[in-house]
Amino acid sequence: MKGIVRLFILVPLIIWSCQPKSQPAVTLDSPSKKVNVTFGLTPSGQPYYTSSFEGSSVVDTSYLGFELDDEVSLKSGFSLESSSQTSFNETWEQPWGEQRLIRNNYNELTLNLKTTEGYLLNVVFRAFDDGVGFRYEFPEQEKLDEFQVLDEVTEFNLSNDQSAWWIPAYEGNRYEYEFTKSKVSDLNLVHTPLTLEGETFVAIHEAALYDYPSMVLKGTGSSKLVCDLVPYSTTDPVKAYVQTPFATPWRTIQLGKQAGDLITNYMILNLNEPNKLGDVSWVQPGKYIGVWWEMFINLGTWHQGPKHAANTKNVKKYIDFAAENGFKGVLVEGWNEGWDGPWMNGGTKFDFTKPYPDYDVEELSKYAADKGVYIIGHHETGADIENYDSQLDSAYKFLSDHGMKTVKTGYVENGDTLPNGLYHHGQAFVEHFQRVIEAGAKYKTMIVAHEPIHDTGKRRTYPNMVSREGAKGQEYNAMGGTALNHVTVLPFTRGLAGPFDYTPGVFGVKVKSTGYTVPTTIARELALYLAIYAPMQMANDLPENYEGHPMLQFIRNVATDWETTRVLSGEIGKHIAVARQARGTENWFVGAITNEDSRTTTINFDFLPEGATYQATIYRNADDASYPANPEAFAIDQQEITSETVIDFDLIGAGGVAISLMKK
Repeated sequence: MKGIVRLFILVPLIIWSCQPKSQPAVTLDSPSKKVNVTFGLTPSGQPYYTSSFEGSSVVDTSYLGFELDDEVSLKSGFSLESSSQTSFNETWEQPWGEQRLIRNNYNELTLNLKTTEGYLLNVVFRAFDDGVGFRYEFPEQEKLDEFQVLDEVTEFNLSNDQSAWWIPAYEGNRYEYEFTKSKVSDLNLVHTPLTLEGETFVAIHEAALYDYPSMVLKGTGSSKLVCDLVPYSTTDPVKAYVQTPFATPWRTIQLGKQAGDLITNYMILNLNEPNKLGDVSWVQPGKYIGVWWEMFINLGTWHQGPKHAANTKNVKKYIDFAAENGFKGVLVEGWNEGWDGPWMNGGTKFDFTKPYPDYDVEELSKYAADKGVYIIGHHETGADIENYDSQLDSAYKFLSDHGMKTVKTGYVENGDTLPNGLYHHGQAFVEHFQRVIEAGAKYKTMIVAHEPIHDTGKRRTYPNMVSREGAKGQEYNAMGGTALNHVTVLPFTRGLAGPFDYTPGVFGVKVKSTGYTVPTTIARELALYLAIYAPMQMANDLPENYEGHPMLQFIRNVATDWETTRVLSGEIGKHIAVARQARGTENWFVGAITNEDSRTTTINFDFLPEGATYQATIYRNADDASYPANPEAFAIDQQEITSETVIDFDLIGAGGVAISLMKK
């Protein structure tokens, strides 16, 4: 990644103000003074912070600190030894992403603390105009070398008891739940990102998660939330094993006046380090299809037998379709040994270099390459990370040797723990996941991870970490379905963490093999390519459901790598409209979706350059379409559009509209 403009100013500055009993406080403003942070110490030396946005309080007095092993408490008894402020301003270029050029502009405050017992702890705040990030630093010191974190007592004492969109933590199904809306005071244990709506929209999450457990938020029966680090294992209550010097992940508070402001907030990326991989031209976004959906609708199986889907003949059919329609990759699941038997929770040992007898990997790799397509590998682990770790180098070398430029990983298990008793979202899994990213980087392999640790912006530092699942995705629509508002919640919640491999593209909404109706419509499936961002986008349905279908043209045309992104309108859980400009072109694509309610969505095309004319192809639900009676009915219209055009689209319940805008 290339820095375009950089400004770095060091200002050794301490700003003091009066607090009760003359305790010192230090304040930090964002570059345009939209965001303010105040740090202070109580009379007992307990550190705290507050924050405001555009003059309104967002976070009231919130305490900071740790409980360590050997009865070491880093919650009070601190004095402020020194503080310093710096300013930073750059514009950097993503090698791929939803926004090519990103402004990284913040003021930073570093506070050097010391307890009466001589323990050292630094707290670092960064104030952006659209949020706050802060983390702890344990400097190298005599009193702390290797130690155990028993608890991190970070608080988010919100100024208002706002409505929160949340999914439960420690409930056994990882992040794969539908979101619930309730007051902060009603929350128990919830995952992040946690999105709050009100006069100020707030998202609480974390950035740059390394060598540390993920953060869960715990409710207190009030508007205060506290950090709850995921334990190491079921038999080990320790949260983290740490050696100094060490810095925790950033705790992030993203802010906006509208829900859509959170979607185009790039603070989490900015809190990660720049690209460490050098030339990443081999990381190439694109679209793929795969041997996948047919297993969910009972036409094929992952395991061996008469319906085994990952066979040479069947995969060639997918390769042919991909080549004919401009798809870069073909995902193949169920290709390798390990699927026979109770494979979840490490019930079998997957072998990541040994194909099943009916899957000729040599022939298929050559067949795909000759057609300008590549096989996307699949590494389901059954959550047995020890087995996967033992094969990482050979597994990724195997992918590289067979031209597999991307791999989809999986960690399916029943419950919150891995077969070895480690927590799925704890420190050990975070460290394992990093080893996988680095193995992919070594062999120039892009990673699309399912059942992952949640995204914290590592794609900036490791651009081969292109996408993750980490939410209730499309496969659930073949297993009982999800609420019709689910996809109108995801962009404002899970989507704030990073790219989401939702796998849109169902055309056979009325599934013939099961008699089940997927809770969607074709037009909304197209719009999801804009509403839910991913650099690797799947067309998840069967080739026979796409062949000859006029609506397929939109999937052929739509980009997956963007110059810029605009959220045109949106309300969490109700509707969203997004416009994105294809990178390296003047072409735009627009997608709008609604929940179960019909509504009129107004699209103002003033994001287009003045004086330019575009040929718009509009893919929509037909006038007689409805859900669930007639979800596959569609219409395609064409018209010329300029920046002065405004169109009202009448969306049916579960409906949508997708528009391609080609510069004339």
